[in-house]
Amino acid sequence: MSEKKFELTCLETGKKSTAEVRSGTLGPSVLSIASLPKEHGLFAFDPGFMATASCESKITFIDGEAGVLLYRGIPIEQLAEKSSFLEVAYLLVNGELPTAEQLAEFTHAIQYHTMINESLLRFFNGFQYNAHPMAMLSGVVASLAAFYHDSMDINNPRHREIFAHRIIAKIPTIAAAAYKHALGQPFIYPRNDLDYCANLLHMFFAVPCEPYEVDPVSAQALDLLFILHADHEQNASTSTVRLAGSTGANPYAAISAGISALWGPAHGGANEAVLAMLEQIGTVENVPKFIARAKDRNDPFRLMGFGHRVYKNYDPRATIIRAMCHKVLAKLGKSDNPLFELALRLEEIALKDEYFVERRLYPNVDFYSGIIYSAIGIPQSMFTVMFAIARTVGWVAHWQEMISDPTMKIGRPRQLYTGPTQRDYVEIDKR
Repeated sequence: MSEKKFELTCLETGKKSTAEVRSGTLGPSVLSIASLPKEHGLFAFDPGFMATASCESKITFIDGEAGVLLYRGIPIEQLAEKSSFLEVAYLLVNGELPTAEQLAEFTHAIQYHTMINESLLRFFNGFQYNAHPMAMLSGVVASLAAFYHDSMDINNPRHREIFAHRIIAKIPTIAAAAYKHALGQPFIYPRNDLDYCANLLHMFFAVPCEPYEVDPVSAQALDLLFILHADHEQNASTSTVRLAGSTGANPYAAISAGISALWGPAHGGANEAVLAMLEQIGTVENVPKFIARAKDRNDPFRLMGFGHRVYKNYDPRATIIRAMCHKVLAKLGKSDNPLFELALRLEEIALKDEYFVERRLYPNVDFYSGIIYSAIGIPQSMFTVMFAIARTVGWVAHWQEMISDPTMKIGRPRQLYTGPTQRDYVEIDKR
C-alpha cells in the first residue's frame, strides 16, 4: 500500500496541516482524516457514508463505472462459470481457492453440520403462523448463541472457524424451518447426501407423505444466485455486521443484526418489489404505458430492478443471471407464464429505449433473481431470506477479517448536532 501526504488548509484561519493519502491495490485512494478533530476541531460530514471508507478490506472489490465485481481478486464471471457456491464460500472466508482436499474437507464440514438442536426447532412454535420469515430468521440466528456458548471466544481462531462452518451449514435449515412453519407443514430434516442447494430445496418442498426429487436445473440456478449474492463489499448489512461485531458481541448476534438490516426494502427487498411491479403492470399490453410513466418525473411509478446505486454500467451479476433466468423458464415450462412473459418483454423494451440506455438504467440482479425464485416455487416472502442465506458467507468473511485485525476499534460515528443549545429545566407547573 503506497502512502503520500495531502495538505489541508482552513480558509477561515489559514491553519495548515497534512493528511495521509492511502492507496490500495485497486480503486480510489482514501484520505485519512483522523487528525481533523485534533488539528482543526472538525469532524467530516458525510450522510449515508457515500464518500467514506469505513475499513480496510481484502475481500471484495467493485468498480461501479466499469461494471466489475471481484471476490478476492477473481472476476465474478469466472466464478459463476467454473466454481460452486461452497467453493466461493471457502474463497471468501479463507482468502484463497481451495485445493481438492481442502474443498472436500470444507464441504464435509458444512454438509454434516446442517442439523439444528431439537429444542431450537421448537422455537418456531412460538412464532405467529403468519410471521414474516425474516423476523423468524433473525430471532433464531441470534438464539444460536444460547446453544454454543462454549465455542464463542472471538479471540480464538479455532472458535471463529467453528462458528463460520456452523452458521453457513445451519442457516438453510433455519430458513426452511421458517418456511415450513408459515405453511403449517412438518419440518423436513436435512440430508447429508445432498449438496448445499439441493438440500435446501429438499427441506423447502419435500413432505413426509411422498418422495421428492430435486430438479437439477433449480438447484443449479440457486447455486448460481448464491454465488452472485455471496458478498458485495461494504453494503448496509455488511457494515451493520461489522459495526455490531466491533463491540465484541458474539458472532451470532452480529449476523442477526445483518439479517435485520438486509430486511429493509431498499436493501434485500428489491427483488420482492420487482414481482410486485410486474403484478401492477399486469399484461404485456400495458408495458408501453408503464414505460411512459417511468419516464415522467411527476409520476411516482418507478421501474424496480433497473439501475444500481453502485453500478453505473451494466450490473455484471445481471449479465450472468440473465442466461440462467431464460434457462430456468424454458426448462420448467413456465416461459408461457404471463408474468414471466411480461418480465422478458419489459427487459427487451428497456434495453433498447434511449431513455434507459442514456441513463444506464439496465436490469440488475434483483430483476432476474425474483423471476427465478418465483419460477422454482419460492414465494415472495422468502426472497430476502434466500438473499440472507447467500450473504451469510460474506458477513462471516467480513466479521472474521475485522476480528482478526489487531488495529480494530469499536465503531463510533460522529454527528452534526442541530438540536437546542443548552437550556434549563422548567418545572411542570410553569410550562
